[in-house]
Amino acid sequence: MKSLPIHPKQSPVLIYSKDFCPYCDAAKNLLTQRGVGYEEINISTQPEKRDEMMTRSAPRRTFPQIFVGNEGLGGFDDINALDKAGKLEALLFPNGK
Repeated sequence: MKSLPIHPKQSPVLIYSKDFCPYCDAAKNLLTQRGVGYEEINISTQPEKRDEMMTRSAPRRTFPQIFVGNEGLGGFDDINALDKAGKLEALLFPNGK
């Protein structure tokens, strides 16, 4: 799955993902539906980044791990809950679209 271009008004978004992960795909789909571009680090193709993810997301250890700026939001269930509560867009676009 290819990310959208980074929107000029959005916060930087980073996703640590891995192959064959339905939650990773769901998170990327949700962000794409919200018009958000993101940087992806796929642990399946960049295994040396696993320790970096574990350090940044501690104590979380599941995939995906999603960061907006330096804030770890968690995984798909977490960003989906933020989206349903109407809070995700404000994190992604703090100054509006």
